[in-house]
Amino acid sequence: MECCCGLVTTEKEPVPLKSIEVELEVRDHVATVVSTLLYENKEDKPIEAVFVFPLPGDAAVCHFSATIGQTQIVAEVKEKQEAREEYDDALSSGQQAFLLEESEQSPDIFTLSVGSLPPGESASIRLEYVTELAVQADDGLRFCLPAVLNPRYRPQGSEDAGVQVTSVPASLVPYSLSFSARVSSPRPVSKVESSCSLEPLQYLDTEQTQATVKLAAGHKFDRDVELLIYYKDAHRPTAVVEAGQASAKPGTLMADPVVMLSLYPEFPQSVMSSMASCGEFVLLLDRSGSMDCPTTETRQQETRIGSARDTLLLLLKSLPMGCYFNIYSFGSGYEHVFPQSVEYSEKTLEEALKKVEGMEADLGGTEILQPLKHIYSQSCIPKQPRQLFVFTDGEVFNTKEVIDLVKKNSGSHRCFSFGIGEGASTALINGLAKEGGGHAQFITGTDRMQPKVMQSLRFALQPAVEDVSVTWSVPKGVSVTVLSPPITAIFQGQRSLIYAQLSGQSSAAAEGCVTVKYSLAAHPSQNQLRFSLKPAVDSGLTVHRLAARTLIRSLEGEQRDDEGPRDDEAAKEKKKKVVELSVQSGVSSSFTAFIAVRKGDGEPSKGPLQRRNVPTPPTRSRIVYQLIYIQYPSLSLLLRVSIDAASCLLYDVTTSLPNVFSCSEHFPQNKPTLTSWKNNSNNELLLKKGAMYDMMEFDDSYQLCEDKDSDAVEVAASKPPPRDPLLQLVSLQKASGCWLLHPALAAALGKTSEETEKTKPSAANQDVWATILALIWLHGVKLDAKEEWELLAMKATSWLRAQKATCVAECVAAGNTLLGCSVQKDVLGL
Repeated sequence: MECCCGLVTTEKEPVPLKSIEVELEVRDHVATVVSTLLYENKEDKPIEAVFVFPLPGDAAVCHFSATIGQTQIVAEVKEKQEAREEYDDALSSGQQAFLLEESEQSPDIFTLSVGSLPPGESASIRLEYVTELAVQADDGLRFCLPAVLNPRYRPQGSEDAGVQVTSVPASLVPYSLSFSARVSSPRPVSKVESSCSLEPLQYLDTEQTQATVKLAAGHKFDRDVELLIYYKDAHRPTAVVEAGQASAKPGTLMADPVVMLSLYPEFPQSVMSSMASCGEFVLLLDRSGSMDCPTTETRQQETRIGSARDTLLLLLKSLPMGCYFNIYSFGSGYEHVFPQSVEYSEKTLEEALKKVEGMEADLGGTEILQPLKHIYSQSCIPKQPRQLFVFTDGEVFNTKEVIDLVKKNSGSHRCFSFGIGEGASTALINGLAKEGGGHAQFITGTDRMQPKVMQSLRFALQPAVEDVSVTWSVPKGVSVTVLSPPITAIFQGQRSLIYAQLSGQSSAAAEGCVTVKYSLAAHPSQNQLRFSLKPAVDSGLTVHRLAARTLIRSLEGEQRDDEGPRDDEAAKEKKKKVVELSVQSGVSSSFTAFIAVRKGDGEPSKGPLQRRNVPTPPTRSRIVYQLIYIQYPSLSLLLRVSIDAASCLLYDVTTSLPNVFSCSEHFPQNKPTLTSWKNNSNNELLLKKGAMYDMMEFDDSYQLCEDKDSDAVEVAASKPPPRDPLLQLVSLQKASGCWLLHPALAAALGKTSEETEKTKPSAANQDVWATILALIWLHGVKLDAKEEWELLAMKATSWLRAQKATCVAECVAAGNTLLGCSVQKDVLGL
């Protein structure tokens, strides 16, 4: 179509969304986010603007309003079908209407429809949500504003059309983003970090308990906005009691006080000093085409799949002797290294590492459901608790179905999930860990995957907590209704949140007490927290909304469990409860939507409104490469085709492309371009035969490489970066924990084979000497990466103790001299 005026998409359609302003308020570990979206219609006809965008998967959307001129319309929460019909009726009668609804497949995707915006008119949309902040490995609280919505892979045969996402590269996003944050806490704010450039942190008081920060100018839309907030003494248990809403119906959730408890159980040191030496470790790796993207914009040569391979190396080397393990990888289909889990030994480790080394992002789409079903169909090994590690960039369409499957099997395993790269689905990653009783991690920006995965491995090696119970002690006349699902997983130093409704009357000075009891490695333990029942001043309804969201998500899960011929009535009853609670609390759900209609004397619309899909940004690094071979009669050529994966709603890359396409009819005799090649009907057929992408956009960039010496085709690419010395050393460690005195070890330590052999004490065993050298190098040269190698170093130390060597002190002294270090024997644990 003709370009009217203003900014346009790549489809040459005007974009009515002009700007997004986001204000974040963090109070302790709860965030309130207010987004203001400004729309303006510069066309000469009424339009409907549709914007599909991400939000945190555990967010409670609690306010939606529109301002046109001086008029503000506050949206109501209604049953979804009722809201859609009201929206359609309003548009057909010429009235303005606004609809906000959550995706039925994934709770982290929302659709905002701005209907019947007249020519020349503006509308300001205000969207508010609250969310809890997750605790990271380094005790930072993570807030993520998802600015990136990656395409979600739709499994073969999926019936539901789902939401339609329009994406354009970051450089073409036609609206601006401004972001500011205010942080306050009873404890001092020590620092705020981000994967994006920030202006300096501004403290608002001398105690440094309040601070503000803003995004630096020039922020691009190629990444999510992630903040890491650090408090002093962050692990202190807390309780917040919030007063109910005076106008709410008595006895309901919104009318009564609600308490939010934040607990940090501390395990006895005697139990924590002995990590488990058993378990079945099942590693599930995403090998879809999008995993070939660079990990970050600054490290273009490091791909997600490459980082995952390095991480699997570190993880496999850190597993304890005596455990069992297996590795699955998935795309459109799935593969496994072993038919079933095998005992961890030198032989099985070497076989697994050989397979891992050859893993590429070449399995097509992102169908995680089938490999999960296969894993759960395998019988558990007696006295070997199953621990599932899932690595994915989260581009999954059927999120709720996947999470429900993990939930149904939660009694047989713990699930640890890792979201790789910008735009990974928070609903999927957090949902897998929450329902699987494990822990979720996100690897974005400059994060390294290895330390985060090793922290989760430490959690997995902790003894499983059993027989968890929560008891309440409150004054007479007060009753407690727990709104959170039962606690099933507790980890050392990790937060557990509990929401509860308090009914009845108590004095202002009254106190309550909650006690969490559990069994840890056959040792009974408990943690206790006393708290005042007096409601906090000026806390709004944040806690109530988070509590309502928690209960809604729990009921939604139960409703899906009840779906089926026998439990249909129960499912309907659960859905009814969700709708009632959602309407009562004003919090979004999968069965409700926010609807706002501007009543007026509008004339009925003639014909359909002009629909304008507002594009979302992909990551700038989301480029997937597929190699296509073309054979001329006298010349072998390689065409490197650049495909912007963000423009693909459906993709299915496979390895079944023909090695050689037939000759010159695929190109005209003049200089070829991708456009001319793509437009050839024969080539379209070849693309379908190769099953590359169901929907794609080519650009006209290509590289041609001539190989005059042979028929082989070479890729014109820069040399891969040299391997990290730490990973080089790790790769040489044996399953038992020892190292062998080998030239490769000398090279990893930066020495020659002659140097390592000459300096060996004469009485020392070669393997003992090699292992001590490796430990000295780790402690003396790579201390900053200790969280990555600590577990495999513990394994090495255990092996050394078992050797009962008599010359350890002499070896440590000689090793320090050789490597230029000053590591003490006791530091090595010897």
